[in-house]
Amino acid sequence: MGKFILRTGIIFAFLLTVNANANVVINGTRVIYNAQENEATVRLTNVSSTPSLVQVWLDSGDMQSTPETGKSPFIATPPIARVEPNKAQTVRIIYTREPLPQDRESVFWLNVLDVPPMPVTKGADDANYMQLAIRSRLKLFYRPKDLPGSPLNAAANVRWELLQKQDSVILLATNDAPFYVSMDHADLTIADKNYVVNTEMLPPRSSKEFLVRDLLTIPSAPNLQLHYATVNDFGSVVLHDFNLPR
Repeated sequence: MGKFILRTGIIFAFLLTVNANANVVINGTRVIYNAQENEATVRLTNVSSTPSLVQVWLDSGDMQSTPETGKSPFIATPPIARVEPNKAQTVRIIYTREPLPQDRESVFWLNVLDVPPMPVTKGADDANYMQLAIRSRLKLFYRPKDLPGSPLNAAANVRWELLQKQDSVILLATNDAPFYVSMDHADLTIADKNYVVNTEMLPPRSSKEFLVRDLLTIPSAPNLQLHYATVNDFGSVVLHDFNLPR
């Protein structure tokens, strides 16, 4: 029946059917590790009728990381667990106390690899399937104690400026807060026409340039309004509006 190779993140077999449904559901879309706490926890629930093997590790942003190569100042325990059908497993995340900035958040990534069991087959069907292990990646934010302000205010108070860059228009986003701002989407409204803005996570105390798609020059329209959405600590999308200065 072959072997599960956890370090690759994908299990290969051959032909015909593909099972790509995750059996294990993660409670939440991100992890907040508050510095005053001894640990953070993540709850994994197996919603299927078959057991799953789960492997958990953390990294500092390497999407190709494996349990052997992932590096971060956090450890997950247990690193491997069998989760029975309709049961849950709590994973503890512990900070190893390696030095991290104390005036702003730091971000890491939690990897959860869900390895379903091999299907029970007989005869000629034994070789006619593809079995996949599904890896999920969640952001882990390390939040030092007594940071001024709040993450929600940080998202609402991002400052935006429209700039011309050769044959393209960009939005310069400035985050003065000590918290990361997780962008979901953004679009610029000019004379009832919307232009999509390419966005990504905005680090604390920093500025980033985002391209306004399909807009080559800054228009002369008097009213330019930016609509943007961010994701809060609970995974909810929060909408914001910003009137761009001219």
